[in-house]
Amino acid sequence: MASRSLSRLALAATGVLLTTLLGGTATAQPADTPVFWRVSATAAQAQALTEAGFDVEEGDAGAVYVVGGQGVANQLRARGYRPSFFDTVYKELPAETNKLAADTYYGGYRTVTAHENHLAQVASAHPDLATKYTIGQSWKKTKGQGGHDVQALCLTKKQAGDCTLSTTSPKPKFFLMAQIHARELSTGELAWRWIDYLADGYATDATAKSILDTTEVWVVPIANPDGVDIVASGGNSPKLQRKNADNSRGSCTGTNIGIDLNRNSTFKWGGDSNSACSETYQGVSAGSEPETQALEKLARAIFPDQRGTGNNDPAPATAKGTMITLHSYGNDIIIPWGFTQDTSPNDAQYRKLGAKYAASNGYLVGTNEETVGYDTTGTTDDFTYGELGVASVTFEVGSSSGTCGGFLPKYTCVDSTFWPKNKGALITAAKAAAAPYQQ
Repeated sequence: MASRSLSRLALAATGVLLTTLLGGTATAQPADTPVFWRVSATAAQAQALTEAGFDVEEGDAGAVYVVGGQGVANQLRARGYRPSFFDTVYKELPAETNKLAADTYYGGYRTVTAHENHLAQVASAHPDLATKYTIGQSWKKTKGQGGHDVQALCLTKKQAGDCTLSTTSPKPKFFLMAQIHARELSTGELAWRWIDYLADGYATDATAKSILDTTEVWVVPIANPDGVDIVASGGNSPKLQRKNADNSRGSCTGTNIGIDLNRNSTFKWGGDSNSACSETYQGVSAGSEPETQALEKLARAIFPDQRGTGNNDPAPATAKGTMITLHSYGNDIIIPWGFTQDTSPNDAQYRKLGAKYAASNGYLVGTNEETVGYDTTGTTDDFTYGELGVASVTFEVGSSSGTCGGFLPKYTCVDSTFWPKNKGALITAAKAAAAPYQQ
């Protein structure tokens, strides 16, 4: 999410039970119901809170948002801060929530099993278009504790050599990845709709047909399946698990367990948190997590290495391939680099490509410093660009507050807002895959 001025007024809620509008009436919520607290803090203070295990999110000027209930607010007060209520985390649920399908939760969001079944169904219904791959395993599955395979789908109108794990296959590739941060619910749903748009639309939609006739589209809709299992286990009060389920480090409990998979990649790893209970805990070593290994193995299998090893070595104008990793929230298109405040050697080309994406979704285009306001190391988009030269960006989907804001937007926002805004941007990314640095 972005660091920027926000129009919604922060409402004081010190020492009282929180209320949220559900069905048009004010309903008292339990004291442990998580909300976003606005906390005035410097960058150093925000980092200290993160290291102490607080769930710290980017805020407006001079402040951050800390997620938690009254207990968290009391801990902040004990440290000398003055938290004030900014927004709810949980949004309004439909009246007939109890009639939803068994493989959904929180108004309609799909479970990991539902996503797995969806990939299998698409591959079965469209054998001429879709190929399903198991690219690795989740942490729990590697430990014999249940868990899941990490799955990918390749979509194209198949010809000889298409949708194989090859860096020399003839068609350019667009790689979309979602829900590496498990609680960022809208992202997996956008991947689902993108798959259906292409597979179901091939026969009737000229744009979908054009994309699949010329391009390989690779999708990992759930990059962090164990984490999504934890989120979904909360039902209509989803748990705010961000990281994977690796509980082998520290004495963390609840949703503090795990490694942040978007700080665990092997490119420029090591500049984020070493505190096991931090939401940005980077793990014990670069690429330590099986989910990270699966994603990097896939990227290396389908994209050739197209840039040099130096930070200032640009990807050549002839480089192919686009990648978008979907996150929430902030309405941002974040371009490299993440690990440094220096711009990438392809900065001008990235801004042109980002502007084309923004023409559809209206998001702010910029580096970490210009959007979220902090550096990130060991990220997936820095990896695919830094190691392979693929034109890679992060989309931060949705606003920071309101019904369609935050980590857990109302499910209807996916079809009313997020998909209409981002469909065109994903189409642009697929069309740009043949020459992303020549847009």
